[in-house]
Amino acid sequence: MTRVRYFAAAAEAAGTDAEDRDEATLSALREAVVREHPALADILPRCAVMVDGVRSDDDRPLADAELIDVLPPFAGG
Repeated sequence: MTRVRYFAAAAEAAGTDAEDRDEATLSALREAVVREHPALADILPRCAVMVDGVRSDDDRPLADAELIDVLPPFAGG
């Protein structure tokens, strides 16, 4: 199992701060979370997705991943 943490607007859209997932690739994870949390459809494409602290491509296998962070764009000032 991989722990997925959602931050800020992504957490609001998902309706949770974190959940455990078992998808095989990052692409499969993206598809599954949008299916289960439709409000993520608008924000997820703009989010940085970090797998164990490293920004990763959608074809990244998740079998060995422990933590995925979904970080929406942040405004600075």
